[in-house]
Parts: sequence; C-alpha cells; structure tokens
Amino acid sequence: MRGYLLALTALSTAVLSLPLAGCSGAEQTAQTAKAPAGPRLVLAASDTVNWQDVSAEIATVDQAQVLARIPGILTTLTVKEGDKVAKGQVIGRIVDSQLGYQAGAYGAQAAAVQAQAAQAQGELARVRFLYQNGVYAKARLEQAEAAAAAAHAQIRAAQAQQSAVGAVAGQGVVTAPASGRVLRADVPAGSPVAPGMAIAVITAGPTIVRLEMPESLADKVHPGSRVTASSIGSVAGTVIKVYPSVTAGQVSVDVEMPGIDNRLIGRRVAAKVETGARKALLVPTGYVTNRYGIDYVTVLAKEGAAAQVPVQTTASAELGKVEILSGATAGDTLIEVAK
Repeated sequence: MRGYLLALTALSTAVLSLPLAGCSGAEQTAQTAKAPAGPRLVLAASDTVNWQDVSAEIATVDQAQVLARIPGILTTLTVKEGDKVAKGQVIGRIVDSQLGYQAGAYGAQAAAVQAQAAQAQGELARVRFLYQNGVYAKARLEQAEAAAAAAHAQIRAAQAQQSAVGAVAGQGVVTAPASGRVLRADVPAGSPVAPGMAIAVITAGPTIVRLEMPESLADKVHPGSRVTASSIGSVAGTVIKVYPSVTAGQVSVDVEMPGIDNRLIGRRVAAKVETGARKALLVPTGYVTNRYGIDYVTVLAKEGAAAQVPVQTTASAELGKVEILSGATAGDTLIEVAK
C-alpha cells in the first residue's frame, strides 16, 4: 500500500510540472522571436507646428450702416437682404411733411418781401427825382436808399431760408454709403424713422474670416500666422490684422483666406490658428497599426527581438504622419510591419 501511494505522488508531480514547463518554453520563444523584416525608424523629437482651436466667423472688412439723416416717414425702400448695391445708389426716401409747410411759409414770406422791395425801389426812384430837382434834402434820399437796401436784404434772407428747407428735405434721399451686398434691411416702408436710425446694413470691403481668440493667445499670434478652416472648403489662410484691444477676454483677428464661400456673412465656423512650434515624436502612419481600437507600434528589442507596444497617438499637422503621445520614447527603433 505504501509503495502504491509513493508511485501516485510521483505521477501527480510529473503531471503538474508539464504545464509550467510548457508556459516557460512559450515565454522564452516570444522573447527570442526575431524582428520582422521591414523599414526601420529611430524615434527622435522634431519641431512641429502648435495649433489652437478657435471660433471664427465669416465677415467683411467693414460693415456700412445706412442711417436716417432727418426725421420723417420712410416712404420707399427699394432693396432687400442679399441685393447688391453700388456706392451712391438711391435705395430709399424719407419724407418729413413739416418741411413742406415750412417751405411754403418761407416762399410766401419771400413773395411778401419782394413786393416790399419793389415798393421801396419805386419810392427811392421818386425821392431821387425830387432830390435832383431840389425838392428833398439829401437826408431824405439816404433814408429812401436805406429802406430799399433793407428790402433787398429781406429778400435774400427769405430765399436763404427757403434753400435751407430744400437742403434738409434733400437729406431724405437714402443712398448706399459703399458698394457691397445688403445684409439687413429690416425697416419696412411706411415706418417712422428718427435721425441716426439704421435703415440697412451693407457689406464693405473684401470677405475675410474673423477669429475670436482668448487673450492668452494674443502674444502667440501675429500677422503672417497660418490659419485653417476645413469646414468652409479652404485650405489655409494668413493672419492680416490683430486688433489692439481686448473685449470680454477675447481678441479679434482678421484672416485673409482665398476661396471663402461668402453667401452667408456671419456664419460661425471652426478654425485652427498657428501659435508657435514645439517638440513632438512624429512617425509615418505606416509604422502604426490599429487592433480593436488600440494603436500599436513594433519596437526593436535587444538581440534582434521585437515587441508590439500599445501607444497613444493624435493627428499631426504634417500630412501622412501621426504624433506619439505615450508608449514609445525618443531613441526607440520602430519597424514598419506590412499590413
């Protein structure tokens, strides 16, 4: 019986040792696996552009407001949103009925003083004749001349008042202050308006992309910095102006970007602006493989072995490359594995 138990114990020990030996052999085989053939790359930090996401708006260099210059009724407005206008084009008219009454009153006053002037001129002729025949003294002649001169001055004053009323009435003509496209014309004809009231808004100048950046980026962005906005179909643009003021913690920047779709002025878009350079680990996309949502690179180990290492990557500004954030370090040798 004792001999049977000893034999059973030895057999159990042998059986339990078999998986352990198998595992040790597999691990040793994985460690000593030869690196696959393929191009190799030694990781090294290189300079790359640092991009910052910012909010942007399609705008124009300026926006001209069409303002009412006199109080009255907007009798006509011949443009609507989207219409193109030329500088100086008449787009509406404001009428103040009181100006008509004033013009009539000054016209009647001018007619009255003209009659008085005619009477004074006739009196002057009569007095001059009598003075020349020794009937009147010179003082009487001078009195008649003064009366005639005063009557002519009243005529000029009445005519000037009439012209002033006409000039004010002429300011009721609404003209476009610049060439461009009408953005807003939301005051309907027949509405009362006051001086300084905006009747319409017109684009002025070329179409641009206007960035709204945090003030912390003001020292990092300058004229010449690159900007991208893929959502509007443009490849890249260039900063042309940084406004020297901060409003509510934001700095405005104008960007010249060719090929902008300017059908919707005021449209909000996402953009990226260049804010300097930094060091980064950039590798071609061929060195990175993705399995089940995880990126891997093949790293050359000692004695010709290779290992699959999970890495964290992000998109790079350079075409065909990605940036490695973690998992591999500078000095590692990567192997491109055929996919």
